[in-house]
Amino acid sequence: MKAGIHPNYRPVVFHDTSIDHYFVIGSALQTDQTIEWQGKTYPYMAIDVSSESHSFYTGKQRAVQQEGRIANFNRRFSRFGAKEQ
Repeated sequence: MKAGIHPNYRPVVFHDTSIDHYFVIGSALQTDQTIEWQGKTYPYMAIDVSSESHSFYTGKQRAVQQEGRIANFNRRFSRFGAKEQ
């Protein structure tokens, strides 16, 4: 491996600001901010969305779509005897 051409890979604290969740992941991210977390000082990066808050990973998006589909079905077929819940 050639010396001096690779980025500095190190643990970085990411902060998901939408749900106030912190986690550490190895990254080559360059940042000037640092944070004291669990007794150590790490580089710090604030992010808006992570897998902890994204609707695809949490399943909240799917539940909303299913509720809409059920309501749509009940609305279309209620005249044929489909009962609303």
